[in-house]
Amino acid sequence: MNEVKIPALGESITGGLISKWLKNDGEAVKAGDVLLTLETDKVAQDIAAEADGVLHHLAKEGDEVAVGAVVATIGDGAATAAPAPAKESPTPAKAEEKPATPAPAEQKPEANSPKPEASEPPAPAPKKAEPTPVAPQLKLVPKPESEIRNPKSEIPSGRTTRKKMTPLRKRIAEQLVSAQRNAAILTTFNECDMSAVMRMRKDLQDAFTKKHGVKLGFMSFFVKAVVDALKAVPQLNARVDGDEVITNHFYDIGVAVGTERGLIVPVVRDCDKKGFADIERDIGGYAAKAKEGKISLEDLTGGVFTISNGGVYGSLLSTPILNPPQSGILGLHSIKERPMAENGQVVIRPMMYLAVSYDHRVVDGKEAVTFLVRIKDCIENPARLLVEA
Repeated sequence: MNEVKIPALGESITGGLISKWLKNDGEAVKAGDVLLTLETDKVAQDIAAEADGVLHHLAKEGDEVAVGAVVATIGDGAATAAPAPAKESPTPAKAEEKPATPAPAEQKPEANSPKPEASEPPAPAPKKAEPTPVAPQLKLVPKPESEIRNPKSEIPSGRTTRKKMTPLRKRIAEQLVSAQRNAAILTTFNECDMSAVMRMRKDLQDAFTKKHGVKLGFMSFFVKAVVDALKAVPQLNARVDGDEVITNHFYDIGVAVGTERGLIVPVVRDCDKKGFADIERDIGGYAAKAKEGKISLEDLTGGVFTISNGGVYGSLLSTPILNPPQSGILGLHSIKERPMAENGQVVIRPMMYLAVSYDHRVVDGKEAVTFLVRIKDCIENPARLLVEA
């Protein structure tokens, strides 16, 4: 008999929620088969069988289980087929041939029970009290507050759905509240003309894709621009630890990715040492892993700064929230053609609003504005990213 235990997934992970059993109770499995998906507050992890045999569930979908808990066993024996219909057994009424007990209203008086005397008049009905007018005394009594607030009290079917918050969603909620409570968050805005980047991307796309096997996207430009700005304004590459400020001298940039389970932020490592193709390849790899639910804990840790692209969902402007313990996050938005004043004339340009939220405990307003203007300059003059001007 082999036990299926929840493995240790990281120092900060103590358990998770069984989101789905991929093998049925009583089903034959082989070593290496994925048995279930465990959703933790950071990642979704597939748990595989370590031996051949027949699987027997000890926990069900939706159960919260701790690291080390036994959630199933794999034993010898034949797999359980679909249960055959049970033979109909006689009901107790048929087995004993006893008629059902009639309702009290249908019971007839027994033969030896005394009959009422014919001459005895029936007892007079009690005299009805005169009705009292109630209209002047009518009052509306409100329902108890507990009944009003009770979500289970007579809610029409289909009006609401209730389910447990997933560990990942709980963790996201905790992180957002923690960021608002523990950091002094401010946001500064600017806008950038995307004409030069769009033109360069169009001119180089075919040759870039043919050489590197990956498309040239906008995100690699912004990652390189963030690295350039972090070098120019290192205060955005710092974080508060107690009463100390820790400044990072590496450039691991988190790129927020939306999934069905919630927002995750995989980290692209050493972006200062990578070219555009390597960055695009890393981002594409993380997107594929996120779609398959195979992001690991290591993929999500260690970032110094985050980029969040709400523009892919149609956002025009937003105030991104810090990803603790980082001190800065860049929000990207939709590209929209807008009339702009240029050399005394009105021209139409593809524009994007940029937003940088920062921790004012570490970063002053001047530094935050300088940082964002540097990103704007890099995007509007992308050649400087190639020569590091």
